Amino acid sequence: MRVVEELADNLANELGNDDIIYETAKVLVATSSTMEEAYMTSIRVRLAERRARRFLEEKAQGS
Repeated sequence: MRVVEELADNLANELGNDDIIYETAKVLVATSSTMEEAYMTSIRVRLAERRARRFLEEKAQGS
């Protein structure tokens, strides 16, 4: 469902602290497990991208 993925990605784009992320997931799972799964996937992807970018920046500075 492209709509669900887009909506979840829009929510994930507003990353906050971990508490906000998990509270939002709880709200979503109460009404739609599909939406909650898409939201958490988007969160994980965004966090992984941030970590990878930080890693690459550190490596580039160390060269």
